Amino acid sequence: MCGKRKISRRGFAKTVTGLAGAPLLVPSSVLGQRAGAVAPSDRIVMGGIGIGVRGQTDLRAFLSYRDVRFAAVCDVRNERREAIKSMVDERYKNHDCAMYSDQYELLAREDIDAVLIATGDRWHAPLAIIAAQHGKDVYCEKPLSMSIEESRAIAPAFRRYGRILQAGCQRRNGGNFNLAVELLHTGKLGKLRAVYANVGPWQSWPPLPNRGWLPAEPEPPKPVIDWDRWLGPALWRPYNSRYARDWGWVNVADFHCGGILEWGSHTVDLCHWAAQQETTQPVEYVPEGDNYRPYAVHCTFANGVKLEMVDEGRQGRLGLGAKTVRFLGDE
Repeated sequence: MCGKRKISRRGFAKTVTGLAGAPLLVPSSVLGQRAGAVAPSDRIVMGGIGIGVRGQTDLRAFLSYRDVRFAAVCDVRNERREAIKSMVDERYKNHDCAMYSDQYELLAREDIDAVLIATGDRWHAPLAIIAAQHGKDVYCEKPLSMSIEESRAIAPAFRRYGRILQAGCQRRNGGNFNLAVELLHTGKLGKLRAVYANVGPWQSWPPLPNRGWLPAEPEPPKPVIDWDRWLGPALWRPYNSRYARDWGWVNVADFHCGGILEWGSHTVDLCHWAAQQETTQPVEYVPEGDNYRPYAVHCTFANGVKLEMVDEGRQGRLGLGAKTVRFLGDE
C-alpha cells in the first residue's frame, strides 16, 4: 500500500518493471535453458494416494523423470506418509513433500496436475473418478476396478471431465512380451489356436475371495491409521492389523477382486492383445476345479480361438514361471 492507495500484485509488477526502463531479468533455469533443465511450466506436478510396496515401484519411476515433480503424498497410515515423504525428500534434497491423511485436501491443490493411485483395489475406481472431478490426470494401479459396473463408470467420467487415465499395464512394454506378440501377429506361429493366461496361485489368491471377518482388535488412533477412511467404499468391519499390512487385504472379498481379476489384469490382457480380441470377450466359459485346488476356466472366442485361464500350478508345469502367458499356433 502506498499512502492510502492500494496496488495490486499485477500493478506492482508493472511499476517495478517500468522503473527507469530497467529490463526484467529472468533466471535461465525458469526458462529451462540450463543444460538438462525443464521449465517449471513444462513440469507435471504429481501427488500420490495410498503408496505402498507396489506404489513405491511406480513412484521411483516417476521420480526419475526431470519433467515430473512429486509434491505431496496422502495416506491413511502415518507410517506410510512418513516413509514416502522421506523417499521423495531424499530424491530432491529438500523437505518440501507435503503429507495429508485426507485425499480431498491433496486433490484441492490447484498446483497438482496428476495423481498416482496405488491404494488397495476397493479404492481404485472411486478415487480415479474423484480425482478426475478435481481436474487431475490419473495413473492408477491395476486392477482398475472391483467390478464390471465400476469399470463402465470410469471411461465416461474421464471423458466428461476431459482428463487422462492410464492403468498400469507395464507388461505391454516388456521386450519379451512384445517379441512373442510380434511373432504371432507376423504369422511366425501359424494360425492361432489358443492363448494361455496364468491367473495366479489358488493357495493365496483363489478365484473367489474369502468373505469371513478376522477378529476385532483395538482400533488405533486416527493419526496412526484412519480405519474408516481405510475401509472407504467397502462395507464396515472391525479393525484387524492384518488388513492394514502390505497385501494383508488380499483374498478378502470386500477389498480384493480375486485371483482371476488380480493376475488376469496382467495376463488375460496380454492374451486379448495377442489374439486381437481387445474389444470383445469369449462367448463361452467352462470352469474346472474349485477354490481349494488348481483350477482352470476354458474359454472360447467367437472365431474359435481358445483362451485358457489356468492356475499357476497348471501353468508352472510348462516351465514358464509366474504371471506368464503362452501363445499356441499350428506351426
